[in-house]
Amino acid sequence: MNERIVTWNLDPVIYWITDSFPLKYYGLFFITGLLLANYVAKRIYIKENIPVKNLEKLFFYIIIGIVLGARLGHCFFYEPSYYFQNPIEILLPIQKIEGSYQFTGFQGLASHGGAIGALIAIGIYCKKYKTNFLWVLDRIAIATPIVAVFIRLGNFMNSEIYGKPTDGNWGVIFQRDDLIPRHPTQLYEAFSYLLIFGILLFTYKKMANKLPNGQIFGLLLVLVFSARFMIEFFKENQVGFEDAMSINMGQILSIPFIIVGLILIFIKRRSTQSVKH
Repeated sequence: MNERIVTWNLDPVIYWITDSFPLKYYGLFFITGLLLANYVAKRIYIKENIPVKNLEKLFFYIIIGIVLGARLGHCFFYEPSYYFQNPIEILLPIQKIEGSYQFTGFQGLASHGGAIGALIAIGIYCKKYKTNFLWVLDRIAIATPIVAVFIRLGNFMNSEIYGKPTDGNWGVIFQRDDLIPRHPTQLYEAFSYLLIFGILLFTYKKMANKLPNGQIFGLLLVLVFSARFMIEFFKENQVGFEDAMSINMGQILSIPFIIVGLILIFIKRRSTQSVKH
């Protein structure tokens, strides 16, 4: 075996809590990412003398928004016909197998849907508590890539959302699916998001008081979704209808986020001083 080829065959289940309820790496990584992101956001709130209880309320809204948005995004962006016929499976972690429903966990979460859900949740929070929407987005933006890092690591542990075949001289063989060396696109994304976290944190520390509200969030959108757009060229399509498309659904959904990010970065704003709430 070529030394540059890694064979990956990890069982996604860490431990079976009951016969029908598994503890999986993906869930553990997802929770870890959320907790670390919350820690980073908490340090920012403390640094700016903002009550941490405000963040605790916001964090609850964001979790609900991410989970609902990611689930609905997968169902409606990638497999609408199936879920319109099986609506009970949209919000319940079950699937009909051989005529009966079985616990399977949620079979599909879309990061674009999670992003939309989080934005809606933050908007609801800001309206309820009369907080500046863009100011909140800037602070949450710094911690957001941490969650994305751990989600993609979870995908790697699950041997899912992997890349197209490589030239055979390097790559990862996801043995649970086939014996073909492939681009480990989950790791490409995880590394990209970790780098983006560093860029955003550096920008915040050096320029936060000089930037108008929305600039850091705009930078997040441009960097994250540009990385996602480029990496999609190396990734296997998630659903069959994408095979006939010149760019896939993940790339199409990334374009509006990039455009919004560019608008936030380059639009001229009268105020150049962030407003704290």
